Amino acid sequence: MHLFHVPDLACGGCLGFVVRALQDIDNTIRIEANLTARTIKVFSRRFESALLQALRSAGYPAEPVLLPLG
Repeated sequence: MHLFHVPDLACGGCLGFVVRALQDIDNTIRIEANLTARTIKVFSRRFESALLQALRSAGYPAEPVLLPLG
């Protein structure tokens, strides 16, 4: 699981673009979004770098959020 902060994730329409961009590289992907926090949880077997590149290419640059251990 990857957690990303997507600063430009402001509405459901934006989320649709994000989901499609990630589905283009992994059609089995699962995404949970928090529009208020502008974060997405991405469940995928793809490398984090590939997911970040797909988001950047779609116009939604993101940053990984470090998860606490434990």
